[in-house]
Amino acid sequence: MTKVKYPQKRNYRQRAHSNPLSDHSFDYPVSPDVMDWTKLYPRFKPENEVKFCDIGCGYGGLLVTLSPMFPETYMVGFEIRVKVSDYVNDRFLALRQDNEVYHNAGVIRTNAMKYLPNFFRKGQLEKMFILYPDPHFKKCKHKWRIVSEGLLAEYAYVLKVSGLVYTVSDVKEVHDWMVEHFTNFPLFERYDPPAEDKAAQVLIGSTEEGKKVLRNKGQSWTAIFKRVEDPYSVNCAGT
Repeated sequence: MTKVKYPQKRNYRQRAHSNPLSDHSFDYPVSPDVMDWTKLYPRFKPENEVKFCDIGCGYGGLLVTLSPMFPETYMVGFEIRVKVSDYVNDRFLALRQDNEVYHNAGVIRTNAMKYLPNFFRKGQLEKMFILYPDPHFKKCKHKWRIVSEGLLAEYAYVLKVSGLVYTVSDVKEVHDWMVEHFTNFPLFERYDPPAEDKAAQVLIGSTEEGKKVLRNKGQSWTAIFKRVEDPYSVNCAGT
């Protein structure tokens, strides 16, 4: 039996940060209706839908952890960096050769700040993950952050009511920023997950960044938010 050759990170090195507002070259569907997911998932059928999205998935550690935990759920990672997304794609190709699982996970090189609604219908997603996002410390670069009022409207659009957003940061100021923006947005509320929430249990230890924080005995802050009904649409329906 031929031994599967796994990709090595040293062959996919790239700078840690990328300007999400610059003009990159991406392939993306004009609408979710024309998105061909079979190119990403070898066993994808017309009745299937992608339900989990890891925004800024990095080297894919979270997806590798979640895939066997939710074998019937299709999940995708969005990553803006070319070589990093190439690594994650090659990683899943190797894992699929070596295992009967991981056929439900994949990666797309894209910019979630611009093209999220091109991939997902309204209310399609059940879970979104924003783990260890780029902090963009300088005030002039706060507009680059993956959590903002405008982006929260898009997250609320693609998440189903009762869907969850999981956030983690090892920078307290960034954690506070995300908590403030989510709690002030009318379509999200802070959520305390039950003990049986498997995804919540692996947020820190599954990602490469999270593992680095643990090795360095650092601290990570976690916050989870639930998509709630639009209070205005509910009030309108009741009148």
